[in-house]
Amino acid sequence: MIASALPASAVEALLRGARNRCPRCEAKPFFPKFLKPVAQCPGCAQDWTPQRADDFPAYLSIFVTGHLLAPVIIALVSKGHLPLWVLFCIIIGAAIVMLGLLIQPCKGAVIALQWWLGMHGFERPMEPK
Repeated sequence: MIASALPASAVEALLRGARNRCPRCEAKPFFPKFLKPVAQCPGCAQDWTPQRADDFPAYLSIFVTGHLLAPVIIALVSKGHLPLWVLFCIIIGAAIVMLGLLIQPCKGAVIALQWWLGMHGFERPMEPK
């Protein structure tokens, strides 16, 4: 077990989780599988089993994807040069790729936020000195 350097703020904890690092110590990967977080961090021994991210990471991913794709969709449709089936393939393909890339960082950030706020059985971390 290594000495854990607690994050200085909630934003730092969220960024650690979004980067697939342990939100508490940042030393070890947080997701051994695509969306399954570790039960216990091998670096700081933090228990991550109380987390209840549920559907919130998916909602965040859809929200961000929709807002990023909206201008692209408007630009593609307003030109009117592409057939409808090509537009459909481009838009659906881009949405699937973006959702696949965003879901894990969103889940890591949500779990980090739950930990930082002391939700769902987590103990609120002590502020660094």
